Amino acid sequence: MKKSILFAVFLLNGIVAIAQSTDEKNIKLIYKKALTEGKCYTWLEYLSNDIGGRLSGSKQAAQAVEYTKNQLQSLGLDKVYLQEVMVPHWVRGEKETAYILDNNVKTVVPICALGGSIATAKSGLTAEIVEVQGIEELKKLGAQVKGKIVFFNRAMDPLHIETFKSYGGCVDQRYSGAEEAAKLGAVGTIVRSMNLRLDDYPHTGIQSYGDLKQEEYIPTAAISTNGANLLSKSLAANPNLKFFFKQSCETLPDVLSHNVIGEIKGSESPENYMIVGGHLDSWDLADGSQDDGAGVVQSMEVMRILKNLNYKPKNTLRVVLFMNEENGGRGGAKYEELAKQNRENHIFALESDSGGFSPRGFNFESDEASFEKILTWKPFFEPYFVHSFTKGHGGSDIGHLTSNKIVKAGLKPDSQRYFDYHHAANDTFDGVNKRELELGAAAMATLIYLVDQKGL
Repeated sequence: MKKSILFAVFLLNGIVAIAQSTDEKNIKLIYKKALTEGKCYTWLEYLSNDIGGRLSGSKQAAQAVEYTKNQLQSLGLDKVYLQEVMVPHWVRGEKETAYILDNNVKTVVPICALGGSIATAKSGLTAEIVEVQGIEELKKLGAQVKGKIVFFNRAMDPLHIETFKSYGGCVDQRYSGAEEAAKLGAVGTIVRSMNLRLDDYPHTGIQSYGDLKQEEYIPTAAISTNGANLLSKSLAANPNLKFFFKQSCETLPDVLSHNVIGEIKGSESPENYMIVGGHLDSWDLADGSQDDGAGVVQSMEVMRILKNLNYKPKNTLRVVLFMNEENGGRGGAKYEELAKQNRENHIFALESDSGGFSPRGFNFESDEASFEKILTWKPFFEPYFVHSFTKGHGGSDIGHLTSNKIVKAGLKPDSQRYFDYHHAANDTFDGVNKRELELGAAAMATLIYLVDQKGL
């Protein structure tokens, strides 16, 4: 009896070892494909340099839809198609100008309009300015800000090693600052850029007027970190100085755009869907290579690698290139709406929207049982230094998905330099490292492979 039990244990251990050996070999093949014959860097070069910034509603966004659809079709996937979605069409207009007016001395500072803002008058806006560290301090000032420009100057907290925590700690002043200031009678707002580095790049991003009536809207812009420090120092010396800024942005009627989708049909459970994706739109100040051109081409590369390896997935794999993450999130919402209508069962979703830097691991949104199983896969990632597995936010676009028991994940690259580029004019192709981009794609393909093979 003991011999039979020992033999069964030995046989089981042997089967597990063979399976693990097979997985390790397949993962090595995935990395080999990514690092020796990858396409993501070439795709990104075209998206960035030939098409450029892809703000929702722009002709560049439409060109990106057509380009990525054609590239996915060239991979020989089972299905490639477009999913219609209406998106906002905000345009920046002429380059913004601003200066500090201190005793008739003008000192120019770099600004950019925040997405969705209204324009100033054609002659610009000049007013006294009051500095606050956030919305709560603004509310305490109350009527004191009436007729003035409010300057939100809360910096990203440098103590967080995970820089997305630093971002989350102060982005509310960018998103809701104009709304709250307008309620108190302010005539405009200036917001310190979401950036840990001191430089002269203003960083744009979406802002909201909430439930305000259109006639209550006030213009709002971001100022570079160097500009913010200079303005704060100048205010300390002369609280009565004035600030001037001029911008000509406007919101046009919504435009028809598309999510881009490609599929490899599952061989065993085709009714179960696993998706990998990023957002195709970007802000307009640069070409959006880090945010989120990198995530787009990495997601495409996952499909290319698996198709090239002649991999037959158990579940249906989809790449989804979402439109309008930056200023509305309508692509992700539309995808979920249609998934519900079609009664699609999504079991796993992976997003890349944190830049093309060296991958360090993944964030997971899951129940404890699934997360415990995922943790057993860390040894597969350790040789590649991609084994930081934590509970956390998967991504904005896949955040819309509500399928029963779905597990969501987000690629977690090294975040120390991401906010140097985020939403700024320096988010260009030359800031992306080819090898780091390819390593991220390989890590994503590995996770997709393991989830498909081993289940959750």
